[in-house]
Amino acid sequence: MDKIIWGNPVSEWLIAIGVTVATFLLLGVVKRFIVFRLGKWAEKTETDIDDMLIDLVKRTRRIVLFAVGVWAGAIYLELPEKADDYFHRGLTFVLLLQAGLWAVGLLDYGINKATGGETKDAGRKIGVSVLNLIGRTLIWSTIALLVIQYVFLQPVTTLLAGLGVGGIAVALALQNVLGDLFASISILLDKPFVVGDAIVVGDFNGTVEQIGIKTTRMKSVNGEQIIMGNSDLVHSRIRNFKRLQERRSVFTIGVTYQTPRETLERIPGMLRQAIEKSPHVRFDRAHFAKFADSALVFEAAYFVQHPDYQTFMDAQQAINFELLKRFEAEKIEFAYPTQVVIHAPAAAPR
Repeated sequence: MDKIIWGNPVSEWLIAIGVTVATFLLLGVVKRFIVFRLGKWAEKTETDIDDMLIDLVKRTRRIVLFAVGVWAGAIYLELPEKADDYFHRGLTFVLLLQAGLWAVGLLDYGINKATGGETKDAGRKIGVSVLNLIGRTLIWSTIALLVIQYVFLQPVTTLLAGLGVGGIAVALALQNVLGDLFASISILLDKPFVVGDAIVVGDFNGTVEQIGIKTTRMKSVNGEQIIMGNSDLVHSRIRNFKRLQERRSVFTIGVTYQTPRETLERIPGMLRQAIEKSPHVRFDRAHFAKFADSALVFEAAYFVQHPDYQTFMDAQQAINFELLKRFEAEKIEFAYPTQVVIHAPAAAPR
């Protein structure tokens, strides 16, 4: 037991090995206990933060647990300066790799949270894959630089400067492609529209069929396919009709000036009754609006409680038919452009 090996007696080595094994086993038990207990608790909660914590614990590798055990055992040993230096470098390397795995776990959680989970849309899947690729590239590039700096003890200033110059050159050469790429990521995260939405962009309107890395494809109401760059869409004002909760409609009718006043006073009520009789419609207002050149104009407004345009037009048609029936029963005439010419009597001859 007193024999010296690498500056330490055998007894100290046995203690260090025992502490290493015990720490490794204890950490393994603690990991399983945390996963089991958190898993049971996570099933009873609505938040997904506990699921993220479970995933991070599961991503903790056994080599890390073993490295922590070796570090705990090494406390009982006095290692030569060079061996101690290599030991700490190796421990740093393992911990940096584990930090990268945890960072990837946080990245997956963030992307899943931002994009709303899994999707069957091929374009959105590609966008998520691109976002994952960019995030993982940044994470592992950072880990690689830290390994060079703290494990291999090499300065990274020159390397960073070279990468910066090369990155600028690549960005200038591919600025249009990169612009569309980052625009697609912006669309993926912000969700101004999704596949199936009916949108209007400037003079173009249609239904979104595919959101790709560079372009978005729409099918217009006339049937042709419209292809627009993602960067153009991000910088445009987009009207998304799919997200309408209800449509508001305002319409006017005109009756002749010969209509009796008592009948005119009943017309707003007729308008209200015609609107309320139509399904999926909420009445807003009806008023005698103005005196026009050849008509007395009434204005009415209502809300169609369904975003579909077909439902909107069906409601307007039902209202029009109901007004025709009521006006025929009341013998109210609709006005149309007319012109009255008054002939003055001819002057008597002198």
